Amino acid sequence: MEIVNFISILLIPLIIGFILIYATFKKIPTYELFVEGGKEGISLAFSIIPYLVGMLVAISIFRASGAMEWLLSFLKPMLLAIGVPPEIVPLALIRPISGNAALGMTSDLLATYGPDSFIGRLASVMQGSTDTTFYVLTVYFGAVGVKKMGDAVKVGLLADLVGIIAAIVIVTLIFGA
Repeated sequence: MEIVNFISILLIPLIIGFILIYATFKKIPTYELFVEGGKEGISLAFSIIPYLVGMLVAISIFRASGAMEWLLSFLKPMLLAIGVPPEIVPLALIRPISGNAALGMTSDLLATYGPDSFIGRLASVMQGSTDTTFYVLTVYFGAVGVKKMGDAVKVGLLADLVGIIAAIVIVTLIFGA
């Protein structure tokens, strides 16, 4: 275990050092390229801000309007019938939209039910087995100007659904309900 920690601590500096030595050997202006990349990163961040603000406002409206609670009360009997805790539904709904909101929900679930509870474990596995589909599509497609993202949305949401179902099945099989 000690050797793994030692290697993990040295790996990133070794990779960076290798890149710098290789670039010097190839006579590539590394510092100038680094500064140029930083400039591009800042301009990209400014172009993404309107998309992020729009997405965060939509999430806030969904939660503040009571739509989340209404949906949860509607789904609760069906979820309990199949052994899925209803407390996990807000995480499953928010995770494809916002990673920060989902992380906040996961933290709340862990604080409320504990990290070793079924809900805590399910929330943790669900957090790791799904992605922020709408965030990724909004930020990256918006940054490059892609307007038609219908198939990407469908595939991304299908992957999230599979991740959610897999998380529920695997956590139930390993830890029981």
